[in-house]
Amino acid sequence: MAELKYSRDHQWVRAADGRAVVGISEFARSELGEISFVELPPLGRRCAQGEAVCALDSLKSTSEIYAPLTGRVVAVNERLREEGGCARIDSDPLGEGWLFVLELERPAELAGLLSAEEYERFLAGG
Repeated sequence: MAELKYSRDHQWVRAADGRAVVGISEFARSELGEISFVELPPLGRRCAQGEAVCALDSLKSTSEIYAPLTGRVVAVNERLREEGGCARIDSDPLGEGWLFVLELERPAELAGLLSAEEYERFLAGG
């Protein structure tokens, strides 16, 4: 399984074979609180790195989710649309709570993401 990389906007990426699965980090999940609704991006949507691509509603707020890489949305986690599906984000944000898959246009952008260790240092302010 590919190593997770992180954006400074608190998304994680698991990239392999020109595609990247994207979700929110455990830190983001804990900051948001219980997720009540997910607005997933439409299939085929092209997004640039840093562009708002979908949104999460929680009991605390609505948060935009930014594309950690440039690409085209080729899959979304349909299970999140089911009744109670958002609980997958709360219980397993790094696994079954994934949001969408990008077909990468600029794989070199992966080099700008943080390793797990770098992300932990970023969270600690270092």
